[in-house]
Amino acid sequence: MSFAIIAPGKDVTEWIDLFQEMDDSLSIQVYPDLRDKESIEAVLVWKHPQGILKELPNLKLICSMGAGVDHILSDPQLPENIPITRIVDDKLTFSMTNYVVTAVLFHHRQIPKYLAYKSEHMWDMREPEVPVTIGVMGTGALGSDVLDKLSYLGFNVIGYGRSRKKEFGFPYYSGDELESFLSKVNVLVCLLPLTPDTEDILNLSFFEKCQRGTYLINVARGNHLVEADLLLAIEKGFISGAFLDVYREEPLPKDHPFWDHPKIMLTPHIASVTNPAAAAPQIYKNYENMKKNLPLVNEIKMSQGY
Repeated sequence: MSFAIIAPGKDVTEWIDLFQEMDDSLSIQVYPDLRDKESIEAVLVWKHPQGILKELPNLKLICSMGAGVDHILSDPQLPENIPITRIVDDKLTFSMTNYVVTAVLFHHRQIPKYLAYKSEHMWDMREPEVPVTIGVMGTGALGSDVLDKLSYLGFNVIGYGRSRKKEFGFPYYSGDELESFLSKVNVLVCLLPLTPDTEDILNLSFFEKCQRGTYLINVARGNHLVEADLLLAIEKGFISGAFLDVYREEPLPKDHPFWDHPKIMLTPHIASVTNPAAAAPQIYKNYENMKKNLPLVNEIKMSQGY
């Protein structure tokens, strides 16, 4: 029995060291050197080569290296009926919330305008703030914390999610109430899981339903956003600007129009990064639970895709 790490392009030395500190008898294979595929019963993956998991005949557990699992579920050859787990970490939530707060304040306090004023040596104290009502799409652990912290800072916040909630601490919309939700907000934060239902959701038709001049913050997945439609929506005034951390292709190509767009702020997918020291114990616990046929921690619901 052995454990494998399949994360092309990532340095997994720290992960290996952490696992072996917990169990020095653990046999670990690292892609591309999967020398004994038949012995592999559990894998830790991040953007694995599609089809490779089907080559592991005795696989019993798939663990995501991060909070998201869309990189796993997008594999058309994903083996069936194998449980998938994800990472849940307070530090991930802390970092994501701080990032979103930064992006909101960047727009609310008009930082781009004052950067332009600085370059022009201009002193103008008029209208230092943009009034905002913030809508968060995706109200799981990350989205709920974002709503809590923004509300604590005094902002008006509204949530939107896939399913109805009987009790929620803030105004909440779900399902086919999307258009009503969009009519109430002028800053939109996307924290949705990426599923077939949410892929390409941020498109021109969606932007046309927003309050005119809505500001977009996307920290979920690049495939939520139809990038050409965002450029058109900004040109038409449906969207006033955007703060983006995720893209359809990463790294973002050097000739991509987002780089030089004056109304788009970019960061290189750093809003919230997995901390191996916090995540490795979760992975190892699930590995042990799998061997003992015990319930798994943070197992996803395949029917929902997250």
